Amino acid sequence: LELVSEMLKKAVVSTQSTGIITWFVPCVTFGQNAEAAGVSSCIVGAILFFIPLVNLFCWVKIRGAIREKYSIEGSLINDLFAICCCGLCAIVQEAQQCKNSPGAAIARS
Repeated sequence: LELVSEMLKKAVVSTQSTGIITWFVPCVTFGQNAEAAGVSSCIVGAILFFIPLVNLFCWVKIRGAIREKYSIEGSLINDLFAICCCGLCAIVQEAQQCKNSPGAAIARS
């Protein structure tokens, strides 16, 4: 039981730090996600974040690559909805998926 409690504490701290970094410099997390998804390097991803329309195209590719890599169900429409409704949340979600589950998808209920 202590092990589970300790794991949950680490997960919350990890999510909070990713969220804070993403709030202040989203290009950093975006670049890290691009690299983790195999779409581009971290630096190129961070730069692409600032180019309108190109960033949207890259973002959809990153989310699609992460979904494919971790066998997560979804669609282009779902990705666009997440990106447009809460972009920072989408970036954090992608980062957490790549950090916490290098080999498996997040369990969905």
